[in-house]
Amino acid sequence: MKTLQKFVFAFGLVGLLYSCQSTNQVLSKSEKRTGIMNTIANDEIMSKEMMGALMNSKNGKMMMMKEHHVTMMEKMKENPEMMKSMMPEMMKMMKDNPDMMKGMMKGMMEKAKNDDAMMFDMCKSMMDNPEMMKMMEKMKAEKMDMSKMKGMDKKSK
Repeated sequence: MKTLQKFVFAFGLVGLLYSCQSTNQVLSKSEKRTGIMNTIANDEIMSKEMMGALMNSKNGKMMMMKEHHVTMMEKMKENPEMMKSMMPEMMKMMKDNPDMMKGMMKGMMEKAKNDDAMMFDMCKSMMDNPEMMKMMEKMKAEKMDMSKMKGMDKKSK
């Protein structure tokens, strides 16, 4: 009987250790990952914990900011009064986070290329806002410096 207990215990221990998987192994399976995300989304406490984890992660924070930015830009486009009131706050956020600023500016420029009305509005707001004009000139100068550096690399080869 004692041998049987030892065998069952050893078998159970091996089974337990074998069933343990790393986080990456579990998340690599699409249906398990979807199930986990749905469970988190449907539980208020877990959702709050997930939002906290996202906000503590640099990539998560950038993703959340981009999503928030897209929503806010759509709302502001529909409501010009809101746009005027939000502009100072957006400028402050961009000054505090240069990566976010570059991402937002790049996104806005890409979108503006396809939207003449937006391009006109952006030019008008830059003319009205000297700070924004300086930022754009600085970005343009940095881009020019980078292209000169790339040209130098080709010449030296």
